[in-house]
Amino acid sequence: MKKVKKHKNFIPQPEFLGGPKGITDFIYRELKYPDEAMLHKIEGTVVLKAEINYKGEIIDVKIISSLHPVCDEEAKRVVKLLKFKIEKVRDIKVSFFKTFNIKFKMPPKSNELLLNYSIVQSDKNLTNPASKKLNYKITLG
Repeated sequence: MKKVKKHKNFIPQPEFLGGPKGITDFIYRELKYPDEAMLHKIEGTVVLKAEINYKGEIIDVKIISSLHPVCDEEAKRVVKLLKFKIEKVRDIKVSFFKTFNIKFKMPPKSNELLLNYSIVQSDKNLTNPASKKLNYKITLG
């Protein structure tokens, strides 16, 4: 007879693939700094509370500490993308709550400017115009 592995907790907590570092990496990889926040140079932290259902999906996100409406919406969008692994025990369907702190910090200024141009050449006899794409990288002194 096989021994059944016992859990430390009565109900195991949800896990994200990669652990806490995986959550952080995922959030900051998906986070897009809002243009309006960048224009007004808004920096700070948005604190969110997310409800995770028994399937490991985020079903509700509430703002606990707001920074700016556009930052709040971006933080909500990113948190809703998360998917957790939940180990089923005793066929109980439980909701979990997890708090996230998402920091918005202005990206460092770059002294490079990238320009992309597309040049389309057409000939009356050609059905498909030929096009060239040019990429320029300008470094500001």
